Amino acid sequence: MLARMFTVTMNDAAAEAVRVWAGFDALEPPGGLAPGLRERVARGIHRRGAVLMWADSTVDAGSASSFFPDLTGWECDDSSLHLEDFVPVRVTSVDGQPVVAEHDQRLLLLHGLALAREVGRLAHALQPPTPIRCVISANTTNATFRFHQIRAGERWNVPDLDSYRHDKMIVVDSEPPA
Repeated sequence: MLARMFTVTMNDAAAEAVRVWAGFDALEPPGGLAPGLRERVARGIHRRGAVLMWADSTVDAGSASSFFPDLTGWECDDSSLHLEDFVPVRVTSVDGQPVVAEHDQRLLLLHGLALAREVGRLAHALQPPTPIRCVISANTTNATFRFHQIRAGERWNVPDLDSYRHDKMIVVDSEPPA
């Protein structure tokens, strides 16, 4: 069996939060992927025309280029989800703003990494197998996960992840076996 290749890039804030120096075993969320995220993975992803989307997406794939400058932006918008909606973390409120504690941001990032591995597996099972990028971010108010196909000349996130001054950013590129 040929191995898939994962490339994980993160800014300093994310590396500190997930304690990357503790080794790859420390990057697994306690208890595994949250049940709601497992259900999302079980429903799968599909290619519709030129775009990838969650299998249960109700958005018209034919409108992919109408609102966004490229297909990558469209895919990221359609695939975006808030991890705190699936992972049991405590979100408090200060002056009407949600607040996610540091330890919960770490937990959300770990679930995002686990989800990225699963989404990569799903993309590689498509015909033809598809290279995919997952973008995970967490900050004091929320955590998001989104994905897009890796396309030449298109990228959703700014490559310099340290330029995201208020976010812990992780990008996972997953290439199918050659």
